[in-house]
Amino acid sequence: MEMVLDVYKQPYDPLYPVVCMDESPKQLIAETRIPIPATPGQLARYDYEYSRKGTCNIFMANEPLVGKRMVRITTNRKRVDWARFLEEIANQYKNAERIMLVMDNLNTHEPGSFYHAFNPEKAKALLDRFEFVYTPKHGSWLNMAEIELRVLTTQCLDRRIDTITKVRSEAAAWEMKRNNKNSKINWRFTNEKARIKLLRLYPTIEE
Repeated sequence: MEMVLDVYKQPYDPLYPVVCMDESPKQLIAETRIPIPATPGQLARYDYEYSRKGTCNIFMANEPLVGKRMVRITTNRKRVDWARFLEEIANQYKNAERIMLVMDNLNTHEPGSFYHAFNPEKAKALLDRFEFVYTPKHGSWLNMAEIELRVLTTQCLDRRIDTITKVRSEAAAWEMKRNNKNSKINWRFTNEKARIKLLRLYPTIEE
């Protein structure tokens, strides 16, 4: 935890940008009956029945200090999907010496995944662009990409959407609008505060 918080307190450096990355599934759901539109004094009404249309995966990357984020919607969440998303991140920071990537310990989030998606030369070159900063077990709340995913869901995707094409369209519009506003995250949780609020998690010093 303290390693992650140390990364967050670093001043902005375009050569070593701090980028948070996370992913989340999205269920595709279709209406079985035509909703009744809203009328004066009456909200729109939807039938409780619905039809499952599969799932898709939402990849989120954001640079909190700059107010920039990138969303990609994929049909799967396999190793190759993650590796290709990181390739896109690397392409966004071509002038960076090394990208500090904060993420959780999902089994696909590891260096070997690059070699499932690319030839060894390209995989090694991409791997060298990143420095992985893992959140601790049960500590994914330390990842600011989770905040962005929550905002995306609340503002855009918290409703029935039946196709991945529609999810992509909605997410792209949200991404453009939020980036144009330079929406940033005001992160205030520090090591000093952690040592007070989470004192119970620290081991007892042995005499």
